[in-house]
Amino acid sequence: MRKRIPVWLIGLIVTLAVILIPVAAFWPRASRPPDDPQAAIQPTPIHTSHADIVQGPLSTPQEVTRNCLTCHADAAGEVMKTTHWTWASEPFNVPWRDEPVTIGKANQINNFCIGAQGNQKQCMSCHTGYGWQEDASYDFGVQENVDCLSCHADPATYAKGDYGNPVEGIDLLTAARSVRAPTREICGKCHFDGGGGNGVKHGDLDQSLIFPTDELDVHMGKFDMQCTACHTTSDHQILGRIIADNYTVDPAEQVTCTQCHAQAPHADERLNSHLATVACQTCHIPAMAIKDPTKTYWDWSTSGQDLPEDHYTYLKIKGSFVYQKDFKPTYLWFNGNLAYRYLLGDKIDPTRPTLIDQPAGSLEDTDSRIFPFKLHVAKQPYDRRFSYLLQPITAGDDGYWTNFDWDNSFRLAEMIMGLEYSGSYGFAETYMYWPTTHMVQPKEDALQCNDCHSANGRLDWEMLGYPGDPMEWGGRFDPQ
Repeated sequence: MRKRIPVWLIGLIVTLAVILIPVAAFWPRASRPPDDPQAAIQPTPIHTSHADIVQGPLSTPQEVTRNCLTCHADAAGEVMKTTHWTWASEPFNVPWRDEPVTIGKANQINNFCIGAQGNQKQCMSCHTGYGWQEDASYDFGVQENVDCLSCHADPATYAKGDYGNPVEGIDLLTAARSVRAPTREICGKCHFDGGGGNGVKHGDLDQSLIFPTDELDVHMGKFDMQCTACHTTSDHQILGRIIADNYTVDPAEQVTCTQCHAQAPHADERLNSHLATVACQTCHIPAMAIKDPTKTYWDWSTSGQDLPEDHYTYLKIKGSFVYQKDFKPTYLWFNGNLAYRYLLGDKIDPTRPTLIDQPAGSLEDTDSRIFPFKLHVAKQPYDRRFSYLLQPITAGDDGYWTNFDWDNSFRLAEMIMGLEYSGSYGFAETYMYWPTTHMVQPKEDALQCNDCHSANGRLDWEMLGYPGDPMEWGGRFDPQ
């Protein structure tokens, strides 16, 4: 027979329950972290050493490629389907043209070195191929001209020179035996030095990211992440498309923070509520060009003069510059696409700035977020009669950098560009926007409330479409 529980014990249990249950409701409990990005990071692949695999001699770069294809039979064909090879988008329609167009380095201009078509000699050192010559008749169908070494060789053993060919004197066998998975240094050869030098073009990509500190970039510094951790790759197709060379971008081709981070990554819901209108980059990249300066102004009209030269202020071949360091980005609404991209031959009004690219987005567009950009302003040549921007031939035996004759450089370009030159030129101001996505700061250095929501806040609310600080109105809501 079971013993009965004493009445006094039952009373004690009830009393303790009455006391402890309410207390337990407020007792600190361990909670699941709202964000666990490291769980999503794929490990950096360990590349098989080729030191004993590749056999020589290798006397031409094409021999290197043929050697690679004996094991990687599909590699060249895969590369040839990428924009790293074509330097142009797929054809698409834009409202201001009757025929489909393509956009890319191969056929459009920018407001830095103006365009690759005028400088095949040097621009093509960043093309993943060999032998892109001045006559613009490059055969994109030749597999053995795919340069495997440009993305896989140790930079200490390999460098590209004129027209994308290896620099004279390169030991091709040593370079081929050094191949490995791409690193920050390998990607940076082109992406850190685009536009004519370290940090010139982007403002969030420069050589300081080869060995960055935690404070410079939390991903590449603290966690030693390689570019391919975010720019994941399948069949040589690399995620991440820059709007400067596109008009619309398929979201499936983009790199996003939510590849690794949660949709609502903050423990504080007040911060999560910002994600409907503010891009992650806006708060977590409070400054650009943190260590190395970037070019923000370029005046081609002053070139050709025998003035004191300095990389950061004036070069005879390029004109006058302004560089900035550790400065605030420009903020615009952005939905990942462009509202406009200047196309070769588009008419301009030289009395006002011409937008080379115009990020798409607005307060009313629910796919838009307030996003940080680098704004680059330039004065570049245009045709006074036809009112369109001109592409000069800069490099080469008779190019502008040889004889400093603008008129001659535009006449040379007619044959390559297919763009008529009237014989009269001037210089017009242009704007170009570059989205800022690298140099993400540690969370402790992210923007705080007062950085935006204060009398001297960094955001221009009226320019963004608000009647004032949206803290007073809330989100996208129209107070009217």
